[in-house]
Amino acid sequence: MRRRWKRLPDELRREVIKAAARGATYAEIKAHLDVPVGSIHRVVAPLGGVVRGEHWRPSRARLSAEERVDIALGLERNWSLRAIARDLRRDVSTISRELAANGGRRHYRPLAAHRRAAARARRPKPTKLMANPALLARVVDDLERLWSPEQIARCLRADFGDDATMQVSPETIYKSLYVQGRGELRRELAACLRTGRAQRRHHGRTECRGRIPDMVMIAERPPEAADRAVPGHWEGDLLIGARGASAVGTLVERTTRFAMLLHLPRGRSAEAVRDAMSAKIATLPAALVRSITWDQGKEMAQHARFSVDTGIPVYFCDPHSPWQRGTNENTNGLLRQYLPKGISLKRFSEADLDAIADSLNGRPRKTLNWMTPSDKLAEVVASTD
Repeated sequence: MRRRWKRLPDELRREVIKAAARGATYAEIKAHLDVPVGSIHRVVAPLGGVVRGEHWRPSRARLSAEERVDIALGLERNWSLRAIARDLRRDVSTISRELAANGGRRHYRPLAAHRRAAARARRPKPTKLMANPALLARVVDDLERLWSPEQIARCLRADFGDDATMQVSPETIYKSLYVQGRGELRRELAACLRTGRAQRRHHGRTECRGRIPDMVMIAERPPEAADRAVPGHWEGDLLIGARGASAVGTLVERTTRFAMLLHLPRGRSAEAVRDAMSAKIATLPAALVRSITWDQGKEMAQHARFSVDTGIPVYFCDPHSPWQRGTNENTNGLLRQYLPKGISLKRFSEADLDAIADSLNGRPRKTLNWMTPSDKLAEVVASTD
């Protein structure tokens, strides 16, 4: 004949469950509460068993094992979530999230839920990069190609589709570089970021300006240049080397973000910049050069002669308004990975600068829906043929 177990009183059941939540063994519970081992098992097993090992005592901000037991007892009494929350002096959303994460009202097991919470809170956790050597190797390889964390993350999604094991967020990559002691990515790889820094901080940039005769201001630039709908409108500026003794010119097309670099071995005089820009522009189809927008620097003092020689108008930004050349400003920031501040730019030949431009134009861009500037320019050229 099957033995019928007598149900323990609610208060005694509660004490049994809380003792199990504190890590007490069946024998210890029996000795302390004078309850048969079979009764203890019948009470504790459906709730997830005894919490073994070192007992985790969370902060007040987290639910304790005893509170999870009280939630289960409240559910047995058919209390509402608000009633349980009032009894525990917790917000009802805390109770709702706890149940949603651990089986709901019908399948909630407080001791198993507490073990899972303890496992989630355990630190340090192995990071995704540390746990996946293939993903780590791919991220390191792309960083060494001078790709940004966002470019890496986006291309991983494109290359591996729904394979979650080969996905990583840009923030994870940044943390692996910036947070000391994580160990997944070498600290030296921080130099591959566009800033070259191993920590985050705000920075500013100053610009030197000169007075140029006969300037045509940006307000007179055709509206088609502002909305980027028509290709061929360029932005330009100079990157200055150590102690102002050398410079490299930069030109960026607004629609495709395609960049070209001007070699200035004779310095950054107005004549040198005009000649270098004229030579570089001559390599492009006429349909891809409609205007150039520049900062108010003295290097553009011969802008009128440049326009006469090439037929290309030059427009000037307002003073202290670098955002009017936002595409160029952003590109110059990227170029500092190749042409860092504090060095002489005279060491770079024209072939070197062309190779740098090719590398930059081969990097996928978010603003181009992850196409590269080279691919986007080729698409534009094909559409104009």
